[in-house]
Amino acid sequence: MELPKVELHLHLDCSLSYEAVRRLDPKIDEDTYRHTFIAPPKCLDLADFLTRASQGIRLMQNQEQLEVVTRDLMRQLRADNVIYAEIRFGPLLHTQGGLSAGKVVETIHRALEEGIAETGVDARLILCTLRHYSQAQSMEIVRLVESFSGSKVVGFDIASDEAHFPIDEHIKAFYFARDKGIPRTAHAGEARGPKSVWETLEHFAPGRIGHGVRSIEDPRLVTQLAERQVHLEICPTSNIQTNIYGEMEDHPVERLWEAGLSIGINTDARTIAAVRLVDEYQKLKNTFQWGEAHFRQANLHALNAAFLDEETKKKLRVKLEKVD
Repeated sequence: MELPKVELHLHLDCSLSYEAVRRLDPKIDEDTYRHTFIAPPKCLDLADFLTRASQGIRLMQNQEQLEVVTRDLMRQLRADNVIYAEIRFGPLLHTQGGLSAGKVVETIHRALEEGIAETGVDARLILCTLRHYSQAQSMEIVRLVESFSGSKVVGFDIASDEAHFPIDEHIKAFYFARDKGIPRTAHAGEARGPKSVWETLEHFAPGRIGHGVRSIEDPRLVTQLAERQVHLEICPTSNIQTNIYGEMEDHPVERLWEAGLSIGINTDARTIAAVRLVDEYQKLKNTFQWGEAHFRQANLHALNAAFLDEETKKKLRVKLEKVD
């Protein structure tokens, strides 16, 4: 589907094309790429799915590598007719080659600006802390967000293994973000159920939830999300791969939609999940008979929830609402 699209949940280190990988490591052939960078259609769980991310991270440890990957992703977005994206990454993952976290962000930010100029795709950056990080590490990352205030770094997120690491070490960082007016999203309701979403709402107060699909298991939570107008960044293929649901027919996206929630459709990890937004849309069309009206509204939901100023949203809204 060639509709203009908005994508809010997209991991940089999980979205390296084969062309970018070959440029960074010519020894990797296409068969190796398919078997090491791309997950099988069904993983054991989220932790199993995430093991593939290390392949991309390994190739993102100096400035040139970070620039190649960022600009490559911007070209992927253009090919998918994405008009606006928020790209997230964990700065501390890319310091193994001697770069400081600040230099990592500075490098990706510069490459993003170049990618915007090259492709015409508008985009922003979200910095991630990870579940297994310490309080000090989370504070370092949220302070980086603050230090890039006024730039294309627009938000703070927590990602990684939700099932095995509690939120305790990260509450201070999210309180800091709230006090500084930093927009917040948080992975929850993916590897764990409604309890994870409840505690995230209580302690992090995010405007958006990454995934959040298991909220459907608690009708009271669904009502709360609707009342608070919390946007869900839904990634259907990823949710099937991480074994939350058996098949696409089992996915609750249609029920969440019918409940009146603000939801958007995303790829999560374009390489690990081997999916584009156009593929996600086609799957929802085939499975739930979604049509253009559904996708346009989902994109408007996403744009309304984007970490953007209203003037920029207004311009993008015109593109989304344009009917050929």
